[in-house]
Amino acid sequence: MDESCPLLDAQAGHRQKLCGSNYPLSIAFIVVNEFCERFSYYGMRAVLTLYFLSFFHWDENLSTAVYHAFSALCYFTPVIGAIMADSWLGKYKTIIYLSIVYVVGHLIKSVGAIPSLGNQAVHVVLSMIGLFLIALGTGGIKPCVSAFGGDQFEEEHTSERSKFFSIFYLSINAGSLISTFVTPVLRGDVKCFGEDCYALAFGVPAALMVLALVVFIAGSGLYRKTPPQGNVLLEVCKCIGFAIKNRLKNRSREIPKRDHWLDWASEKYSKQLIGEVKMVTRVLFLFIPLPMFWALFDQQFLNPLLILVFIPLFDLGLYPLIDMCKFNFTPIRKMATGMILAGLAFGLAAVIEIKINETDMPRLVPEESLIRVLNLAKNPVRVTIQDKDLFQQPMEAFQNPAEYSKLILNGEQESLLFTLQHQGLNLAFNYTVKEKSVYSLIVFEAEGSLSSRLITDLEAKPENGLAAVRFINGLSQDVNLTIDRKRFIAVQENYSASEYSLLERDILWIVEEGQSVGRISEGAVKTWKSEDIKANNVHMAWQLPQYLLISAGEVMFSITGLAFSYSQSPASMKSVLQAGWLLTVAVGNTFVLIVAEAAPMAQWAEFVLFTVLLFAVCIIFSIMGYFYVSVDPEDLEEKEEKRETSSRGNTIGLVTQKTKL
Repeated sequence: MDESCPLLDAQAGHRQKLCGSNYPLSIAFIVVNEFCERFSYYGMRAVLTLYFLSFFHWDENLSTAVYHAFSALCYFTPVIGAIMADSWLGKYKTIIYLSIVYVVGHLIKSVGAIPSLGNQAVHVVLSMIGLFLIALGTGGIKPCVSAFGGDQFEEEHTSERSKFFSIFYLSINAGSLISTFVTPVLRGDVKCFGEDCYALAFGVPAALMVLALVVFIAGSGLYRKTPPQGNVLLEVCKCIGFAIKNRLKNRSREIPKRDHWLDWASEKYSKQLIGEVKMVTRVLFLFIPLPMFWALFDQQFLNPLLILVFIPLFDLGLYPLIDMCKFNFTPIRKMATGMILAGLAFGLAAVIEIKINETDMPRLVPEESLIRVLNLAKNPVRVTIQDKDLFQQPMEAFQNPAEYSKLILNGEQESLLFTLQHQGLNLAFNYTVKEKSVYSLIVFEAEGSLSSRLITDLEAKPENGLAAVRFINGLSQDVNLTIDRKRFIAVQENYSASEYSLLERDILWIVEEGQSVGRISEGAVKTWKSEDIKANNVHMAWQLPQYLLISAGEVMFSITGLAFSYSQSPASMKSVLQAGWLLTVAVGNTFVLIVAEAAPMAQWAEFVLFTVLLFAVCIIFSIMGYFYVSVDPEDLEEKEEKRETSSRGNTIGLVTQKTKL
């Protein structure tokens, strides 16, 4: 090894560094471990909902609910891992033990996906046990791995430590990006047990988690391992409780006030512990508005590829440029800027959603319905409805119908008289129309005269970009239709209408008329297509600005928040404060679920609501950040040591100073 790479570390002896830098060699193992772990997690999650739908045959609501419950649990369990690390085992052992739990969860999940192993109840039980263990493992190690990586740096290398969190985040998104593509391919392209291979799709992430554990253990000899400080969280809670209790007991005006409410714990607890609790509570108080960012962020799909591009672009380009302009771009300002960018992304999403909805069907209200006319006769026809002022102009033969006309009724339903005017003849038909319904009046020729049918149409666009197709048979005999060579539809004679079928675009369909079979475009059967609801005309490229804005917002907000929460916590509470940061994600997800269930609203309105809320929260966070004073935990420890030494040594007037090597 090059002798210029190992550098002297005053606290840990000779510690190996990455050549030409102040980065410890140990972080390479941590970053690779995080890449493999994130590949494992996101790879499993990429097919989880589809697994519920196709393997368990659950409905969409149950599948979505279980998926979100699992995701939320993954962000609540970091508190457990943080307590274990800071109070009991230390970060290194906590990562090892919970990674083993993580691997076991993956293995149980993979076994539960083997179709031949028991009935569905067995599969569900094994899968739920596996998911619980995975949530405990991935959540438990989350606050420990990032904090453990930060522990590898000397205090004077704050710049390198800050960039480490960017590299750490880069590995997260690299693992997410690759696994999101690989795992679905393993499920769909590889067959096992006669069907889609979910056992393999879950087994590969399990193998990656085993690799993550092996890589992490391989770097054991290089790590700086901070020992646990006892039951820190319990001591913090006791300190806070005693301070509140002591303050309430001493409410007399004659008792002198103290600088901070936690100073009321000084009769029982050391000034160093009180100072550390002050640091933690101040940061946690600053975190209160932050869940609103995650409420917006986790509703929108984010391409990890943009994160991989933005992280080096910001660290090597944007931030140095801002520094050259002599602008103090503090962590608080970066996070506030990230919130603004996320708000702008959702504001833009609301505008695009409104534009998309312009082609939607009008929302119907009581005593109202919609109607249009399809003229399948050979000559123009004029349609009138008794006491209704609609359809002023005659409808040409096979004319593409205009938009639906609004029909106002006199109650929940009404019997209406329709009159067809055709070549000097008036033909009358009675139809009963119900409120909040959509109709098409089909006009056609039958037995030398005009006739009509009133059929019910769809009230809204199909979801997921599918097309709803219905066939009207203008022949005097039944017709069979074959769609995509799989689905068969029988349409009865004399202008009967089939049920709607949900199809993908550009599907081949074939008509069978007696013994004659041919493509519609080539056969002897004449066809005519009519569009009930116009297709969306907003190009998908308009979504790109949303992704760019929210990706930039995530880089500024999330990476900065990770580094900030580490830098502002004392050594004994690094994992606890990292868990507090991750808890904001869980609270944000919970808030979204509550809003969605309590007050269902149009998608664009929900976008606007969350945008307004985020901007309001950003203002509150900025005001809180303005009054926040950044503290160096090491400086706090030195001040407390000097203060205590001074108070003990007043009789001889000596103050010892801490010497740094």
